Amino acid sequence: MKKNRDRSVNLNFWVTPEEQALIQEKMKTVGVTNMSAYLRKLAIDGYALRLDFPELHELLSLLRRYSNNLNQLTRRVHGTGRIYDADLEDLQQAQSRLMETTDGILAKLNSLT
Repeated sequence: MKKNRDRSVNLNFWVTPEEQALIQEKMKTVGVTNMSAYLRKLAIDGYALRLDFPELHELLSLLRRYSNNLNQLTRRVHGTGRIYDADLEDLQQAQSRLMETTDGILAKLNSLT
């Protein structure tokens, strides 16, 4: 080891050949040729996110219910030729809940930046 080396701690980790190829491809994309510098920069300045949004599960549930209700209403209209104000109100309320949930998710995502 060089005596004048600033970095005296060696870190090692193992990757698969596929992971190595991905790392090298990303390095080419950003124009970096020194793997140590690239990995050090990512480890220090980069960040890893684990996004777990229960709101997304709620949104999917709302979307399923909304589309199911819309399909039922469509079948009824085709069968009877009538649509009722109460049905339209239910759809509007469901759509409002979808929009509120979506807005909440977008606000949470925006707070991550």
